Amino acid sequence: MNKLSIIILLLISFSACTQEKDNSPITLAKEFQYKLNLEYADKDTSPLTKKDFKTFSSLDFYPINKDLIIEATFTRTPNEKPFEMVTTTSRLAKYVKYGIAKFVINGKKLQLNIYQNINLRDKEKYKEHLFLPFTDITNNTATYAAGRYVDLKIPKGDTILIDFNRAYNPYCAYNHKYSCPIPPEENNLDIEIKAGVLKFH
Repeated sequence: MNKLSIIILLLISFSACTQEKDNSPITLAKEFQYKLNLEYADKDTSPLTKKDFKTFSSLDFYPINKDLIIEATFTRTPNEKPFEMVTTTSRLAKYVKYGIAKFVINGKKLQLNIYQNINLRDKEKYKEHLFLPFTDITNNTATYAAGRYVDLKIPKGDTILIDFNRAYNPYCAYNHKYSCPIPPEENNLDIEIKAGVLKFH
């Protein structure tokens, strides 16, 4: 199957999904997968190396797990000072801790820090964007060794929805030419997050 055929099939699947007009978390997770595959199948937006792009058909995902769509308690941390997050290169990315998400998975109390990119927050496209990098026990076995990311929006209240089915790999998982933030140590989860994008083979 050539690349054009793959893109057409992905578009058909995505269109069928969106025509349902269902904004449930499960449907949104499916849409996320379709859009991510479209991005990686397009030579203009794909982070893949030329070699991997030639054979690319689809990313691998865990089955969508509704139990890992979490409504977490959100606490704003307005007085945090900006800091430099370590990346996979010598570059230091400027972030500020925006808040803390607390939640329970399988009876275990957990929390993650949520960040805002200093350089992006003044841009219209990203003014509501929050960044959630994390690591978990699946790293280096089923998922990318350095951890994964979830994109979030600034919540309007004291809860925030974290859908781990929408966890994705940094571009560095596919191509070493990129510079990617490394999840801070405090964002390590001592459990398996069996949702989202799997390791790229």
